[in-house]
Amino acid sequence: MLPSLFISHGSPMLALTPGPAHDFLREQGKHYRPAAIVVVSAHWESRQLLVSTSAHPETIHDFGGFPRELYECQYPAPGEPELARRLARELNAVPTERGLDHGAWVPLSLLFPDADIPVVSLSLPTTWSNAELVELGEKLTVLREENVLVIGSGSLTHNLAEMQAEGTPMPPWVGEFVDWVHEKLTTADRDALLAWEQAPHARENHPTPEHFQPLLVALGAGGPAQRLHHSIEHGVLAMDLYAFP
Repeated sequence: MLPSLFISHGSPMLALTPGPAHDFLREQGKHYRPAAIVVVSAHWESRQLLVSTSAHPETIHDFGGFPRELYECQYPAPGEPELARRLARELNAVPTERGLDHGAWVPLSLLFPDADIPVVSLSLPTTWSNAELVELGEKLTVLREENVLVIGSGSLTHNLAEMQAEGTPMPPWVGEFVDWVHEKLTTADRDALLAWEQAPHARENHPTPEHFQPLLVALGAGGPAQRLHHSIEHGVLAMDLYAFP
């Protein structure tokens, strides 16, 4: 059975720039061949749960100030409207038409560059509690038995205002938070993770919570955590990838 995944998607330039996280995702995708993908991205925030029923989701370039070649990137994966309508019924989600934001298509373009696996996007209901987000993941667990890959796409740390030149050493306030999350995930301390805002330096690493919240969905959808990858970009962006088999 496929694991659920939490992927730190970093900068949109991850799609084009070789580096530890980019290279790992390119290699890791070779280990999976899902029938479909359900992704919850930090870049589709909503008040209530939404699901995209688009048969041909567009590639959304929801960023600014990057090289032209990034805006020329397309990820023409098909949608899966039947699965989306099922999720709408089972999760009481509101169906809508939406493309793939960069939190979805950037990592998927590395994992599955042929863009031949159907993708369904679920929104991130930011008014929900941490427990409700984990419960959402639990409701998605059944999909894993049907060879559907469940992905939460965010970032283990996400303070863009503190980004440094590439190669800058990771400051202690990042490392202590990353280590805390790793310990709580690998010891299955769900109570601590449900109160992750109390972790050391949580506010410094996440001035807003939306890039951490997809981790809670992936956590709910799977079993004990395994860290598959850890690297740092721009000094403060932890590019960790966790599997929940």
